[in-house]
Amino acid sequence: MDDKRVVLCGANAYDMKYYFNPAFNGIPDSIKDELHIICVLFTEEVGGIFTIVFEEDGSLSLETNAEEDDIYYDEISSGLLVSEIRRKRQELLESLSLYYRVFILKEDISQILKEEEQG
Repeated sequence: MDDKRVVLCGANAYDMKYYFNPAFNGIPDSIKDELHIICVLFTEEVGGIFTIVFEEDGSLSLETNAEEDDIYYDEISSGLLVSEIRRKRQELLESLSLYYRVFILKEDISQILKEEEQG
C-alpha cells in the first residue's frame, strides 16, 4: 500500500474481524457505527476483504479483494455493492472526505468550500 494512503476501516470475512483506525477516533460514534455496519454487511454478502481508504488527496476509495483460492467470493456482486454504497452513502463519504481534508491534512475549509462551489 502507498504511504500516502490511510485505511479508515475494513472488514475481513476470513478472520471475521472488523478494523477501525484509532487515528480517527474523533469521528462521531454514530458514523463509526454506520461504517462498521457497511463493512461487515459487505463481507457477509460477498465475502473477501473490504476496506475504506483515504487517498492522498482526501478522497475515499472502497476496495475489495479476496484470497486467490476463495471460490465463494462473488466478484460481480462485489462491484455492484461498491457502486450501491457509493450511491446510497454519497453524503457520508463526502463528509468523511471533508473531515479528512480539514482535520488530518489541515486544509483551509473556506478554500475547500470555494473549490466545491466552482466545481
